[in-house]
Amino acid sequence: MSNSKPNTSFLIPITLTVTLGGFLFGYDTAVISGTVSSLKAFFVTPYGMGETAENAFLGFVVSSALTGCVLGGILGGWVSKRFGRREGLILAALLFLISALGSAMPEIPTKVIGTADHQQVYWFIMYRVLGGIGIGLASMLSPMYIAEIAPADRRGQLVSLNQFAIVSGILIVYFVNYYIAGRGDEQWLNSVGWRWMFASEAIPSLIFLIALFFIPDTPRSLLLKGQQKKAAEVLNKINGVEATSRILGEIKGSLQDTSTKLFSFGFMIIAIGVLLAVLQQCVGINAVLYYAPEIFKTMGGGTDAAMLQTVIVGGVNLLFTIIAIYSVDRFGRKSLMLIGGVGMAMAMFGLGMSFYGEWHWLLTLLFMLFYVACFAMSWGPVTWVLLSELFPNNIRSAALAVAVAAMWIANQIVSWTFPIMDENSWLVEQFNHGFAYWVYGSVSVLSVFFVWRFIPETKGRTLEELEELWK
Repeated sequence: MSNSKPNTSFLIPITLTVTLGGFLFGYDTAVISGTVSSLKAFFVTPYGMGETAENAFLGFVVSSALTGCVLGGILGGWVSKRFGRREGLILAALLFLISALGSAMPEIPTKVIGTADHQQVYWFIMYRVLGGIGIGLASMLSPMYIAEIAPADRRGQLVSLNQFAIVSGILIVYFVNYYIAGRGDEQWLNSVGWRWMFASEAIPSLIFLIALFFIPDTPRSLLLKGQQKKAAEVLNKINGVEATSRILGEIKGSLQDTSTKLFSFGFMIIAIGVLLAVLQQCVGINAVLYYAPEIFKTMGGGTDAAMLQTVIVGGVNLLFTIIAIYSVDRFGRKSLMLIGGVGMAMAMFGLGMSFYGEWHWLLTLLFMLFYVACFAMSWGPVTWVLLSELFPNNIRSAALAVAVAAMWIANQIVSWTFPIMDENSWLVEQFNHGFAYWVYGSVSVLSVFFVWRFIPETKGRTLEELEELWK
């Protein structure tokens, strides 16, 4: 491992550009939170379904982007290996832009803009799926890109910046949604306001698309494409001439020593990556983030109060992600994951009891904020750090694609089932909207055992050194 200092004037701008993919990942997934009631009124209620069917259909509409996320995760491995990491991000940026405009105006192919009705719901779903493909690509490629250009002693911090960008996107869209919701009454929000929420994503999407043309691909990606000269040039700019030949040799050696088949390092490494990704979703974070305004409404707040409380959740998410950024390379990945898992379990069980016992809404809010804080300092950013560095160079694209696809499948299941669990009449009668949190708390307990038993500490090791763990 070299002691030379990286060229931060080159490294940081590239990293910040790529984290715009994370920003849009967060923005696109959370923009839906401010539109749930409107989407139900505009697209779902007019069909006149029964309770269970209506809740299930609403869950599908809200989580439809996640179908695209699964596809994006699956395609990400092939796209990044065939065309490169940067080119994959360019495709993601294009899809974000198309989705933002199409989701806001789903009637574009069939009707005059502004005249949509509930029959355009399937066009809306299609545009959300396209955006989901962009999310799936960005969720895989942004942390992988950063991990492949970052020096070993700063990799955790720099990859965690992507999670900071994700939660920044979530927080900013909460503010945007709150601002738009205040521009009119509920009727306006249900007919027009929700369109502006989706359309607002077009601005950062366009900035991301343009910025990507001014950065290089990663050295490891360039070597996979046989472009050794370009790879050396990028390494020179990041690490200096003295370290470049050694790093280049290590990367080339890792690419030549082993097969590119997915299971060439065994089944266990793939299983660990997939389970890590699935557990990150099954602890319930996106049920909280996607449905936060609706959760606060069940606590007795109106639309404005619910939106404002959602902004507070976003603020806590951002603050504790910053703590993770400064902790992950100092205390290590494993300790943060264990502490966070214990805290999430306590918070979710507390949430379940607070709804069941009809405690004061402030206590429920505090449990939710504690849960978000624990996730943001551990399973939020650190999972992406681990996924970006656990897999060996030759199989990183394929293995990360499998793990990310599994993550998005789990995300869709959680997002789809939450309104079913939360609005089911029998479960509400028995648990008063608290049942889902008991489920997520139990999964959080399982996540602690999984990390303790199966996750190695990766702090301070180069990607090539980590490869030796699996050999």
